[in-house]
Amino acid sequence: MSKEVKTGIVAIVVIAIFIWGYNFLKGQNLFDTNSRHFDVEYSNIAGLSTSSLVTINGLKVGKVTSIEFNQDIAKKGHLVVSFVVDNDFTFSKKSVVKIYSPSPLGGSNLAIIPDYDGEDAVSGDVLKGEIESSLFTSIGEKLDPLQSKLEHVIVSADSLFKNINNVLDVKTQNSLKTSVKTLEVTLNEVKKTMLSINGFIDSTSVDLKESLKNTKLITENFSKVSDTIANANIGEIMRKAEMTLSSANSLLEGIHSGKGTLGLLATDDKLYNNITTMSKELENLLREMKLNPKRFVHFSLFGKRAKSYTPKKETE
Repeated sequence: MSKEVKTGIVAIVVIAIFIWGYNFLKGQNLFDTNSRHFDVEYSNIAGLSTSSLVTINGLKVGKVTSIEFNQDIAKKGHLVVSFVVDNDFTFSKKSVVKIYSPSPLGGSNLAIIPDYDGEDAVSGDVLKGEIESSLFTSIGEKLDPLQSKLEHVIVSADSLFKNINNVLDVKTQNSLKTSVKTLEVTLNEVKKTMLSINGFIDSTSVDLKESLKNTKLITENFSKVSDTIANANIGEIMRKAEMTLSSANSLLEGIHSGKGTLGLLATDDKLYNNITTMSKELENLLREMKLNPKRFVHFSLFGKRAKSYTPKKETE
């Protein structure tokens, strides 16, 4: 074999290795006959690049091979992403290829959301694409309405402060200062009053303790009296008192109806008048015996006769 033929063979091998290596770096394995190629269209690829990973349920099954603009005028600006799947895992044409970001700081990848209904997807099919919102995108979408509300609040607050400045003129400011000073004086007076009350409480705390002690003793004594009353035969006492009252009522009823001596004295006017007359005559008799004892008693050792009684005339 001549030197020129050897050189040509080496050159062809080098070129073949170069082509294979270039395609391999792009994610294409020229010697893999099981690879399937799919296309998917997006309006925004969200940081996706060639050689980005393609996964199914988190398992790496392929790579992105190319990203090109759609040549269709009606879809101008849209991007067509081509990727290769090395795994022979089957899924239908209804499957969705979603762009997702595995980490906030990393690039985007493709994730095939497999669907098993319908016709199986084959190499060359165009699948449906979707974009999964990243962390920053979600935060931005949520912060946009919050930003508008915050701007509205700031504008309202600015208007409010302007109105407050218009209301708080020099006269109002002076009045407010005076009110604050008056409030300060009032608080000082209240503080003094509280100090006086505290002093009074301290001074009367001893008396209060003695009063509480006496109250405790009174309560204990009352408890003892209550126990004594509880232990006493109240029912027997009440029964005897009832019998005594019944007897007294019977006695009073007898007196009122004229029974017995007391009843006759209380109800018979004639007996009362006779007793009154007899008492008066007895009183006169005693008076006469005191004034003229010789009229009623005569005693003589020598047998003299008693003088006749001559009643004295009463002087008016």
